[in-house]
Amino acid sequence: MDLAAALQYLDEHENLEAVVADRRSHPTLDRMERLAHVLGDPQQAAPVVHITGTNGKGSTAQIATRILEAHGLTVGTYTSPHLQRINERIAVNGEPIDDDALAEAIRGVADAEGLAGVRPSYFEILTAAAYRWFADVAVDVMVVEVGLLGRWDATNIADGQVAVVTNVALDHTEYAGPTRLDIAREKAGIVKPNASLVLGETDPEFVPVFLAEGPGEVHVRELVFLFNENLLAVGGRSLARRTPGASYTDLYLPLHGAHQGDNAAAALTAVEAMFGNPLDPEIVMGGFEHVVMPGRFEVVGRHPLVILDGAHNPAGADVAAFVLDDEFSEVDERIYVVGFLRGRDPVAMLEAMDAASARLVIATAPRS
Repeated sequence: MDLAAALQYLDEHENLEAVVADRRSHPTLDRMERLAHVLGDPQQAAPVVHITGTNGKGSTAQIATRILEAHGLTVGTYTSPHLQRINERIAVNGEPIDDDALAEAIRGVADAEGLAGVRPSYFEILTAAAYRWFADVAVDVMVVEVGLLGRWDATNIADGQVAVVTNVALDHTEYAGPTRLDIAREKAGIVKPNASLVLGETDPEFVPVFLAEGPGEVHVRELVFLFNENLLAVGGRSLARRTPGASYTDLYLPLHGAHQGDNAAAALTAVEAMFGNPLDPEIVMGGFEHVVMPGRFEVVGRHPLVILDGAHNPAGADVAAFVLDDEFSEVDERIYVVGFLRGRDPVAMLEAMDAASARLVIATAPRS
């Protein structure tokens, strides 16, 4: 099976990223568990840092990956969706899986499908392929981003030693909701008994929901972890954090937006929890310097200023608008080029971005 055949096989399966599923269908991990069992349960091959949250999952995953890599570990990272090529979703030490390896990993899942007697979805196939490839190349640790909510997400067949929840906002209400509390309950499903919990959501109504899952160590943002300094720097943020065990100062994170400081704090705390100790500040600094996040307030042109951002819900649009005002206030006029998938709320997002003040808003149909 070459890559073209592998992608054709994928496209023959239901893709919930492209359609809105029937919420009445009963969620289950049975297909994934049976598929993984035939593959030898590769999700158990290495410790897992499991990350959920309405926004910030991908950034937190990439920052955690770079910190772990800076410690000399081989890190398998699974994220979604991809921006340009599907290979981006499955990477080792930041390098996407090559075409031949991806085709081989998907072929293995295709073979297992018949033996398992299940019909997996597009995302389930990719998740199984990622776990299998990470096991084959013997990564030291897996950093895994949830695809949808958490409890019934295909990635949740893994027992994460560290569970990270970046935040909880309204999104994917066709699958859970209608309230943020409902969504919090679904995201809490990745917290396994005695796992370390890094909780970026601080709404007091939600904290007991996550604690009810029985985590071991609990690290709550603003109570346990937060950067004491999160300042604007050229091309990113200047960060500092002091804890009883370590002092992290003069950290440079090459990402735009104060919210990325929150994501970095969660990632740093997750790696501390994985090791069970504070980290060497010099190693953390080296990891931060190599963080790259395409499509997250990415500046791709200066004259004129062109920014790409993947905000896909009102909370994300709020953040994008704040960063634009905070870091690019010198811009006299704005032109927004926007595209929304079915199930999104264009009006709420455009209002969050204050689109009425823009010189022009161009709406275009997304390719995916």
